[in-house]
Amino acid sequence: MIRLPRTAVVSMLLAAALFAGVVHAQTGAKMPVVIEIAKFKLAAGVTAAEFKPLDRAVEIQHVRKQPGFISRESAAGDNGEWLVIVHWKSVKDAEASMASFATAPAAQAFMSKIVPSTMTMQRYVKQ
Repeated sequence: MIRLPRTAVVSMLLAAALFAGVVHAQTGAKMPVVIEIAKFKLAAGVTAAEFKPLDRAVEIQHVRKQPGFISRESAAGDNGEWLVIVHWKSVKDAEASMASFATAPAAQAFMSKIVPSTMTMQRYVKQ
């Protein structure tokens, strides 16, 4: 194992970040603009193992197909808590996806396994 001084590691990380910015600028790729965070609790008796396939189905059958979708990840927390983070190209894209969510076929099973009153959602716009 090779050990580098902390300053060398920091310098390499900064160089990598700057290089990524240069590549980004040259390719014209757009960075995620909107980060959407949803939190909720699973319904009583619903396990993370039971809910995970429903969460995955919502992602594959609905969320990924929405205009402006970039990425999505979800995770189980303590006491039935669940976290979902979605990156969108714009606020308009995020809002359109949420507006269509209620009528998405995969959303029915998903919503039946959570406590809707515990759901909170926040959006953050990268500057």
